[in-house]
Amino acid sequence: MTPLTPETVEFAGARGGEAPLTWGQRMIWSSTRWLPDGDPYFNLSWTLPVAGAVDLPAVLRALRRLIERHETLRTAYVKTGEGTVQRVACAGRLTVGVYETASRPMSAATTLAAELAATAFDYARELPVRCAVVISGGRPRAVALALSHLAVDGWSLNLLATEWPRLLTGDDLPAPGRQPLDQAAYESGNEAAARSARAVRHWRAGLARAPRSMFDFPGREPEEPRFVRYGMRSLATAVAAETLAARCSATTASVLTVASAALLAAVTGHRTAALQLIVSNRHDPCVRDMAAPAALDGLFVLDLADGTFADAVRRGHGQAMAAYRNGHYDLSAVDAVRAEAARERGADLDLDAFFNDVRPDGRWRDLPPVDRGDPAVLRERTRTFFVGGYPKVKAHVFFATGPASATCEFFVLVDTAFLPGETAERMLLGLETLLVRAVAEEVPLDRVAEVCGLAPVRRPAGWTRVGDDWIENTER
Repeated sequence: MTPLTPETVEFAGARGGEAPLTWGQRMIWSSTRWLPDGDPYFNLSWTLPVAGAVDLPAVLRALRRLIERHETLRTAYVKTGEGTVQRVACAGRLTVGVYETASRPMSAATTLAAELAATAFDYARELPVRCAVVISGGRPRAVALALSHLAVDGWSLNLLATEWPRLLTGDDLPAPGRQPLDQAAYESGNEAAARSARAVRHWRAGLARAPRSMFDFPGREPEEPRFVRYGMRSLATAVAAETLAARCSATTASVLTVASAALLAAVTGHRTAALQLIVSNRHDPCVRDMAAPAALDGLFVLDLADGTFADAVRRGHGQAMAAYRNGHYDLSAVDAVRAEAARERGADLDLDAFFNDVRPDGRWRDLPPVDRGDPAVLRERTRTFFVGGYPKVKAHVFFATGPASATCEFFVLVDTAFLPGETAERMLLGLETLLVRAVAEEVPLDRVAEVCGLAPVRRPAGWTRVGDDWIENTER
């Protein structure tokens, strides 16, 4: 790629202002504080195509309109004596890099986006978006973006991608119904307080049933890097999940959530599993077109002591729906409930096990026509792959779908201070095996580890199960 003269986009939005962080912003902000200063972990790289006979001025106009429409793209996050606030700039400027390439402009844009995202944002002084335009054959072909997770989440990226072609052609779009400043005002009112109170009750009840930790066993020497992530693309898993969802009157998200919980419980020797579900909080029409982070953690606790996997899916679907319904709350209130539960149970509660379904509508829309009678025959198409390693992640295990719509894309991250890195790949294939077997026969929950080829953690002598917690007897 050849760098050309950068361009400047000057913007002037309808308003500026300052407000407390929204609950969704606070969730991301608290996570960024957990990382070292300058860590770019919460940066998102994104590419957008430029289709049709569109020139560079038209691309720059579209970028200007995008920033003017969405206040989150011109927001700084500033520490004050009363706490961190969101500060929206009414006007400003964005420097846009311009690069020329002879071929494969989308690939070049992907590389540029990764480079733009490789450096942490200065949250208080910098716009939460960086941008470059890739030119090939004399006209723009792609836009590379790096965005702060404080500004957008996965839902927001899909929203921006949907608007982008219309902005390029100059279409008039209706103004977003709600901006983060409006959301902060809503969350300070009585309606949001009532929703938060219901969520707090859900958390209190769930914490009373959850293990104190899914990882209550001696740690191990971590690998380097400590956190590893593997992925899988499996049509067999998608077909089996859809079959089981229909059979159990559930959703494929619930099937995958329960499967993840069952695998984790089998590996860690628990009869109850606790996961935090990433709740998008987009069911409210007022926030469906709001570009900003809105997701919070929902608590999912499932009894896996008795019955079959299908039984667990039927129970788990209701538990998952309850977690999603109770996923909008004041973080300080839930933090207080967690601290209260820790005092009552005599130990900190370790809830660093997560599940995230990133599919925008919770479905695979483009599955190819195949014989659904026996998903096992589709397993020859399955591929697993290593995604990457990371020095620091606030999770001991993280299950997640991918955005693919023509197959089940699934990921598992593990903390190798607790589980070997290879366990991530074994869990992926184990999840596929579990779902495929559950289509053909009833799989008892006490045989999940055996069916999936997983080796449960072996605790040394002296560790005793008390309820669903494992306790080390330190008396000599």
